[in-house]
Amino acid sequence: MTTPILQPGRGDLPGDHYLAATPGTVSWGRLPCAADVPVLTIASGETVTVDTVSHEGLLEDQGSDPRAYFGSHGVPPEGVLDDAVTIAAEVARDPAHDGPHVVTGPVRVEGAEPGDLLKVTVERLQPRVPYGVVSNRHGKGALAGELPRGAHNVSVFCPVADRAGRSVGTLPVTDGGPRVVEFPLAPFLGIMGVAVPGDERPHSVPPGPHGGNIDINLLVEGAELYLPVQVAGALAYVGDPHFAQGDGEVALTALEASLRATLRFDVVPRAEALAAFGEVTGPLARAGGYLVPTGLDEDLDEAMRRAVRAAIALVRARWGLEEHLAYAYLSAATDFDVSQVVDVVCGVHARIRESDFDGVPGTGGAEHPSDGSES
Repeated sequence: MTTPILQPGRGDLPGDHYLAATPGTVSWGRLPCAADVPVLTIASGETVTVDTVSHEGLLEDQGSDPRAYFGSHGVPPEGVLDDAVTIAAEVARDPAHDGPHVVTGPVRVEGAEPGDLLKVTVERLQPRVPYGVVSNRHGKGALAGELPRGAHNVSVFCPVADRAGRSVGTLPVTDGGPRVVEFPLAPFLGIMGVAVPGDERPHSVPPGPHGGNIDINLLVEGAELYLPVQVAGALAYVGDPHFAQGDGEVALTALEASLRATLRFDVVPRAEALAAFGEVTGPLARAGGYLVPTGLDEDLDEAMRRAVRAAIALVRARWGLEEHLAYAYLSAATDFDVSQVVDVVCGVHARIRESDFDGVPGTGGAEHPSDGSES
């Protein structure tokens, strides 16, 4: 294996803080709520290097033994993450009622209060292993009832190869054949979120205003995610690491594989958030020159309508367009992409090109809200 195995605590740890994935710092299948005790407390503007663990290879239909599962695909014992083995053996999960995802956190960010936004900047994403898994199971996915055929689940092991300095995922044309199909990797975290009010932990699968399992593949290195703070301290968490995902995530999972993420957490006070974006009621991303509002609903059509409403509200608040002109702009210039259709609550996100508004008088291109990084 040419890619180093990033076992807990080994390798580069560039953040102000390091958060390992241990039985005391992860939850499996549920997301944090206000009643959860933070595993780390940081100041706004600080960075955290977080180890995330993919659930693939840990689940019951794969034997609940990562070394045995990945060993069956030719991975030597030292190529399997120690924290994945420990979590599979020691962390409780109810398969009938809990989701599959392992999340690390929560992290308390000092000064965050309901009404503020928590800005999460993805500074670095390092693959921890040179392989991943794509699964279609439990009769779910875009073709539920058609695939997988029969009563069995299908998990496809997918090694990573280096091609002229870039990493690609590899697949065969038929099981056991040469791996001649290659696709580029674009790692991101499927789950980034903040705790919900109350003392009931939400299921890890459906996303919501708190973020969670939003599965937006634009959230690669350099991207920012803005989340409406729900409880004091935000209580942020991350998980569901992906090496690659197509919009829609149609088979049920992406190329699931563990990542080491270095993230910066900034509190954006409510007044600054309103001035920059208007009222933000759900996840809002900024990536690749785009502002990316979202729409979430169990019905895909309604998710689309919500994304359009959120995009109109954002364009009006940020650049002052009248409603009918904002609507016209979106129709002419903005792509609305299906984030995923497999997480109970479907997701749609818009890609609003910020440079289109550089000439709007008085906005100066609408600079980023203050994050405390400049004096």
